Amino acid sequence: MQEQFVKYLKEKSKDNTSFVDEIAGVLDIGYDAAYRRINLKTNLSLEESVKLAKHYKISLNKLFEVGNSNTLIAELPPQPRDELGLELWLKASLANISNLIKLKNCEMIYSAKDIPFFHTLNDSYLSRYKMYVWLKDLNSEMAKSKISFDEWIKIIPDSLLESAFNLSAAYKYIDITELWNDNTVTGSLQQLLYYFEAGLVSKDIALKICDDISTVIDHTEKQTIQQSITDATNENSYHLYKCDLHVLTNTVMIITPFSKVFFSPFTVLSYFKIEHSHTCEMMHEFLKKQMSNSKLLVNAGEKDRTLFFNKIHAKIDIVRQRIIREDAMIFL
Repeated sequence: MQEQFVKYLKEKSKDNTSFVDEIAGVLDIGYDAAYRRINLKTNLSLEESVKLAKHYKISLNKLFEVGNSNTLIAELPPQPRDELGLELWLKASLANISNLIKLKNCEMIYSAKDIPFFHTLNDSYLSRYKMYVWLKDLNSEMAKSKISFDEWIKIIPDSLLESAFNLSAAYKYIDITELWNDNTVTGSLQQLLYYFEAGLVSKDIALKICDDISTVIDHTEKQTIQQSITDATNENSYHLYKCDLHVLTNTVMIITPFSKVFFSPFTVLSYFKIEHSHTCEMMHEFLKKQMSNSKLLVNAGEKDRTLFFNKIHAKIDIVRQRIIREDAMIFL
């Protein structure tokens, strides 16, 4: 096992540096000690292996399939607590996908319990509102404060917006398959009503956010019909399935010709990055099963496709009218 690990490290090492010196520097040990480890005279400790894996940015789980099919290693992103933390999270998410989308024939499958976040991270009120809500959930000080969305958008850092836009743009370079259902938009709408009724979003801005959500839905319908990503330079494909049987989870799977990886959410912005091959195959098979039990909307016929998107727009209109009237109303 150590021989395989060392061989892989050599492939990842810098050409202009002695490999022994490089290992010695990373582990903070002498030349002779590093030489013995490279030549299998001395066993690498678990701590040393993890340190080397982090330095060379490789997955021990991927290399060795640690344990059996019931044991795996998961990677976590930075945990955002403020604007800077959110910016780092966005950059880490971009880094996670950037290396994958550079590969040809790369595909993403998105099980969309909510509107996929990259649909919303554009130059809009919706994009800024999403970040405001995330921070209200994650930042205890901001949660206690009475700062409204209308106030917060005046002080949002430009670098935070730039990071969000860069992440959204990255998804134009990958083939995308999404699974939606009738409730994919509901969470965002209920959330908007909550913050509006709490007095944290003004009527004028809340209506503009409704308009932005409608724009996202129109854009999604357009991509569904043309089966391609709008404004993508590589003519990447886009397919939308309507899933009525299974519960959707916001799980994202990336499939390349060489490997699979998926991201499974467990809190507001936290997710597990899973590269364990057996687990990835299980997830891929499940997602394919979901698709087989769903309707590919481009093939469902104009009537079914139109009904699906009209139902979503009707939900948006209910919220819009509730905001306008500002009275009590049951939202279904």
